[in-house]
Amino acid sequence: MKNIAIIYFTGSGSTGRLAEAVHAGAASVAGVQAELIAIAGKDITEGRYSNDAVFEKLSKADAIIFGTPTYMGGAAAQFKAFADASAGVWFGQGWKDKIAGAFTISAGPSGDKLSTLQYLFVFASQHGMIWAGNPGIPSFMLGKTDGHNRLGSTTGVMAQNTTPQGQPPVLDPGDQLTGEKYGQRVAEVTLKLRS
Repeated sequence: MKNIAIIYFTGSGSTGRLAEAVHAGAASVAGVQAELIAIAGKDITEGRYSNDAVFEKLSKADAIIFGTPTYMGGAAAQFKAFADASAGVWFGQGWKDKIAGAFTISAGPSGDKLSTLQYLFVFASQHGMIWAGNPGIPSFMLGKTDGHNRLGSTTGVMAQNTTPQGQPPVLDPGDQLTGEKYGQRVAEVTLKLRS
């Protein structure tokens, strides 16, 4: 059984909904166990993230999928605090050769989400991880209307939060599908490469 950890921060809840879609896709693959791990604000004190139990779970994972909203053109500060806290893992090469992937969401169709995914790619590369991209051809290019990869990202998953402020987050059906298919993709890559 291969283990996939999906670690994410969510502010309004929309990133959490996308994390659930990625989790559902990963968990649907036989031979894979997937776990959602939320980055909690209570684990951040004076800007520093600390949660040994989370890092222990990540050390046992065969793959780690990172998720964060895109705020002001980059990863949320809460996610960055977690990433900075992984320096000890980096020094010991604890995540080397694990499979990595990522997802992000913001209100705009672009919203500079690519810069967030590029940051997450560099972060995973610094850890010596193996990146699983998103090869899904946008459905509109295939004459389909299901919205799969509707924002056209190959680095990871980009989604758009169109829920009005103050309303419970609702994930676009195409973004839901994209998250699920990406979770499946990372799970399949993990089974192939982490024997």
